[in-house]
Amino acid sequence: MNFHEFTVRVRYAETDQMGVVYHGNYAAYFEMGRVEWLRNLGLSYKEMEQAGVMLPVVSLTMNYKKPARYDDLLTVRTILKKQHGVKIEFDYEIYSETAELLTTGYSMLVFVDMKTGRPVSPPDYVKEKLNF
Repeated sequence: MNFHEFTVRVRYAETDQMGVVYHGNYAAYFEMGRVEWLRNLGLSYKEMEQAGVMLPVVSLTMNYKKPARYDDLLTVRTILKKQHGVKIEFDYEIYSETAELLTTGYSMLVFVDMKTGRPVSPPDYVKEKLNF
């Protein structure tokens, strides 16, 4: 299984009035996970964009099992689910410090040519790193 993990501490600004991580912030945790997953493979999202390819999210789902709270140290696991054609799919799992599963998620992204705005096949150097 192709996955990467990193940790992040919940900041006060990421919580709501109840001290629970606001639901919209999980999308940011997932994004951090994808960027770190790519970086771990030796790929830079910034360099990919500089080469004219971006990866917009076209589908995102989240399932909340237990709340994360202010100052919790979370482990975000990003898992490559599959890559086919112009699409790449990821699953996510967020765990507490005690290894309790708090949240799961899924996203689909599409490789897009920044000049035309049209879907494109992943660049060859990306395919090589991902063994497509």
